[in-house]
Amino acid sequence: MSTTSQFTERDVSEFFDQTTQTYLSFWDSEGVLHTGYFAGEDDIDYHAAADRTSDILADDAGIDATSNVLDVGCGCGNFLLRLAGRTGCRGEGLDLSIERIRFAEQRRAERGTGLDVSFRHGSATAMPYADGTFTHVVSQDALFLVPEKPRSHAEMFRVLAPGGVLAVSDFLQPTERIGEAARRHVYDRVRWNGGYSLDGYRRALSEAGFVDVVARSLDAHIRQTYRVLGRAARERAASTTDEAARTWIGNFADSCDEIQAAIDRGEFGWGMFVARKPA
Repeated sequence: MSTTSQFTERDVSEFFDQTTQTYLSFWDSEGVLHTGYFAGEDDIDYHAAADRTSDILADDAGIDATSNVLDVGCGCGNFLLRLAGRTGCRGEGLDLSIERIRFAEQRRAERGTGLDVSFRHGSATAMPYADGTFTHVVSQDALFLVPEKPRSHAEMFRVLAPGGVLAVSDFLQPTERIGEAARRHVYDRVRWNGGYSLDGYRRALSEAGFVDVVARSLDAHIRQTYRVLGRAARERAASTTDEAARTWIGNFADSCDEIQAAIDRGEFGWGMFVARKPA
């Protein structure tokens, strides 16, 4: 793993606290803010693709009504809410952004009392849970932002029960050499220091104690995600009357083009990982 910058957890939390409402205004007002698993280049249904990512992770992890799930970096809470609604599991979401936790609690309240889930503000490197609390730990496109990644891996391992399953999707840094455009539009834009390659991620989970680590690349899907989002951002920017918001959204649309170029250059990737804590 290599780094491009030296952002702290505070930098990350402040960025997402400050930008949550802007993202919601054009990305998805219901809070679905993660990468989609698309059927192909002609598929432009972001919501269906995002749900597909959630369902694939849940199925690969074997989550069912008996599961107690921790969603690390839960963001706006939609993944955990979907899991609970689809499988009947119980669980908790943990996120560094207080604004996203507030939104998640609002979404939970809107769904009524039928789901046994809750959300908490906290760090992936110092989780407020006892050893062996959860049968499953999941995460979507969040762990890459943790500055001290080995500590987050150790914490996820600790809070899993023996035999428990880890299932995550996450952004990857496939190469050590990152150009200036990718550094600006992919990494520094979201306060990301740097990350693992697909093989590096697999090794890091193994070093944390996980076994039976399965990893697969999803680069084609992340490229389509930013193609679809860039188009949506430009449409929203054109119809936005607030000048500051229009500028911010327009800049994001430009970044989507640069992100696709970074993917084509091998400077940015996406992977899915499933592993197990020994029984």
